[in-house]
Amino acid sequence: MASERDMFGLIGPSYLTDIDWNNFHHKRSIAASLVKGVYILEQDRQEKRQGPQALAPPWWQHFNFKLVQLLIDDHDLSYFGAIYEFNVTFPCLDYTKQRPPRYVIAFRGTITKHGNRAQDLKLDLHCIINNLRDSRRFKIGFELTQNLISQVGQGNVWLAGHSLGSSIALLIGRHMVQYTGTYLETYLFNPPFISAPIEMIKNEKVKFGLRIAKSVVKAGLAKAAAKYGDGQSIAQEYNDPFIVLSLWTPYLFINPSDLICSEYFGYFEHREKMEKIGAGKIEKLATKHSIGKFVSSAMGIDSEATHLIPSAYLSTNCCSSDEVHGINQWWKLDLEFKNKLYQYK
Repeated sequence: MASERDMFGLIGPSYLTDIDWNNFHHKRSIAASLVKGVYILEQDRQEKRQGPQALAPPWWQHFNFKLVQLLIDDHDLSYFGAIYEFNVTFPCLDYTKQRPPRYVIAFRGTITKHGNRAQDLKLDLHCIINNLRDSRRFKIGFELTQNLISQVGQGNVWLAGHSLGSSIALLIGRHMVQYTGTYLETYLFNPPFISAPIEMIKNEKVKFGLRIAKSVVKAGLAKAAAKYGDGQSIAQEYNDPFIVLSLWTPYLFINPSDLICSEYFGYFEHREKMEKIGAGKIEKLATKHSIGKFVSSAMGIDSEATHLIPSAYLSTNCCSSDEVHGINQWWKLDLEFKNKLYQYK
């Protein structure tokens, strides 16, 4: 029997009947719904729901999208992503005032049910040890994104993902900037931050002290490993991947009670606090690196801390919720947000 949590008419943002593509709440809700559609596509496949029995189509059809391609994992044949196309002939939309995306590439997160558990948890491990770029899901997604951009241009494509899927979308977005100079509008829901959850500590002084110690350690390790210092050339600084990425501002959606993603809030806030106390140079170096990356390098493993990004538009869900890591929270009407743009300088 189908779960009520799969049915768009019961738990989806069906109230969005007059969509304003300039409204951030509408765009966030639609991006989250398209990601939810990927989850339901995979559940439809697992439970062999087809035709009228399929529950996935309303998650994109309600917003005038159509499914044009499934992204299939080579190992377990599961659906991990989808490409949706907007109906550009939609008669009620004034394209001189609103600009919906032509395409949205969406990625689901981990499913722990039988049939998905083994491969999804394996990819979670890849995410933790910072080598998700070696996964087939990333390579498939990146190749399809490149092909789509070459056909329709960067302003016509969004990326969206939840949890593990947001890590894939984030990695694709980074690579598009670094290797093709393409900046994609990107919506990341509950993106994993691979670090100890210092943000969960309630004592602000203890929390700040731990973050300072961590920054000093990371800056010291970075200087020792890369020989950063006064001798660094302007050319090296200009080609620094972190600086190259600084103009890309993906949208991050964080729940402060979610251990998986809450550290993003502290990561960006700590950077500003270090500037205020005159320790900006230390944090400028520390913010580019993770302890895990240094440990991996010491073990001879090539890794990249792709969860560390220079700039972002951070939306924090200030409402208490039973599903702190769930995708369903991001289209509710009663959400209370703290929104802030963090721009790396």
